[in-house]
Amino acid sequence: MSLGAELREQRERRGVGLASISERTKVAERYLRALEDGEHEQLPGGIFNKGIVRSYCQQLDLDEEAWVQRFAVTFGNPGGEPDWTLFAENVRHNRDRAGASHGRWWGVLLMALGLATVAWVGWHYVVKPRLG
Repeated sequence: MSLGAELREQRERRGVGLASISERTKVAERYLRALEDGEHEQLPGGIFNKGIVRSYCQQLDLDEEAWVQRFAVTFGNPGGEPDWTLFAENVRHNRDRAGASHGRWWGVLLMALGLATVAWVGWHYVVKPRLG
């Protein structure tokens, strides 16, 4: 049985839902699901993966150190330096998939329009009447 399947079994045995763990740990449910499904490439990478495993285990009262060590042995990088390249690549992949770059520019545009509107209203109704 894989590490993720064992974690899922422990969670289900305790009657805890992924949404509940996600809410309490502030870890996105998609990462918890990827952990359980053994989809390591979907996790953010580096030291963050160990933090996800640790948080997951805390919510289920499991031995964190034992599970983190198993995770490190199973997916490589046991106790070494975090793989920041993998982390950066996964962040880019997740942003591309979520379309974050397009949404960000629309937000910037809306904020600029909002500020311009506030400036015009301030000028037209506050400053201009005092001058005239």
